[in-house]
Amino acid sequence: MTERSLAGKRVVVVGGSAGIGRAFALKALEDRARLVVVARRELPAEVLADAAQVTSVSADIRNPDDCRRIGETAASTLGQVDLLLISAGYAPLKAFSDVDAEDWTKVLATNVIGVHQVIQAHLPVLAPSAVVAVLSSDSVRHPHRALGAYSASKAAMERSLVAWRLEHPGYRFSCVEVGATVPTDFISDFDPDLLGVVAGEWISRGLVPATHMTPEGVADMLAGIVASALDNPNVGLDHVTLKSPAPPMTL
Repeated sequence: MTERSLAGKRVVVVGGSAGIGRAFALKALEDRARLVVVARRELPAEVLADAAQVTSVSADIRNPDDCRRIGETAASTLGQVDLLLISAGYAPLKAFSDVDAEDWTKVLATNVIGVHQVIQAHLPVLAPSAVVAVLSSDSVRHPHRALGAYSASKAAMERSLVAWRLEHPGYRFSCVEVGATVPTDFISDFDPDLLGVVAGEWISRGLVPATHMTPEGVADMLAGIVASALDNPNVGLDHVTLKSPAPPMTL
């Protein structure tokens, strides 16, 4: 079997400072892809190790001007983009009755509007049959208490990808549904007391697997899937689900 690689591919990673985005950027760097890596915070030194291979952009996708600048950077450094991976996201942990207008503004501005603006900015530079992959969450189909606003925003993002497919059928707009992955920055801003309460409920409902995926494992698997898709432009990639396998049954 031919080993799939992102070697020579032109890749933009949005949300590359930590978690799956950082791990994917490192995997693409290892594969010798040409990279533009975008982050709101400072990128890790290892992502920037090869200045000839990686261009970094400091940007906040909630800012329309920043989104346009990301697209312009991709155009000037890569020419065309084979893969646009968007892993940036925001999640407030709150009881749904406590979610206020500011929470909604931030979560929708990041997970829906920001994602839309990033895709919009890259349309002029997407290569034929390019893959646009956006990370979603298993909480869309398996609701988690205190993540109502987050899962609602991800559901809206997923439906927006359907609209992109309808209007731009030459490209592969892919929703990447990701299960529990540790460690990431996903819970870094969560209230630890509330997290302790709701995590117990998540576990009791079977929403938290006994074993978790790692960002590196997810990135490695996703890179192989995307590399295969780029080598097979006539095969769609609408939805990918990455989750921990169920434990073996005991008799």
